[in-house]
Amino acid sequence: MDATDSRTKLDFAAQMKRLADERYPEAERIRVVMDNLNTHKSASLYEAYAPAEARRILRRLEFRYTPKHASWLNQAEIEFSVLSSQCLDRRIPDKETLEGELAAWEAERNEAGATVEWRFTNEKARVKLSRLYPATS
Repeated sequence: MDATDSRTKLDFAAQMKRLADERYPEAERIRVVMDNLNTHKSASLYEAYAPAEARRILRRLEFRYTPKHASWLNQAEIEFSVLSSQCLDRRIPDKETLEGELAAWEAERNEAGATVEWRFTNEKARVKLSRLYPATS
């Protein structure tokens, strides 16, 4: 996880390049789960890099977008909530400290094999979202 001063297309492209080349250089395929922010597109890499370089990076990335209409499904939001309560629950004086805190938190979560325990079952969904689900017998 990296902290940046902005969130432009060029920032996104740089993060994807870093993900492919530095974080997971041996990975054949990297699945990136993200929201639908306008910068989170393949085109951002083509704006940042020459076409051959953009294609090289994108060949290994597989973008998975969270649903626009159902944020309750968004497990990434749950993880960000955990991040906020465990790591960002105080004033952090500067970007360097923030980066160090994020890296330590991420390493601890990964080492612990932290997962999201999803409790919203199909049965609960059929009750809560009955207008979206067909009736079953």
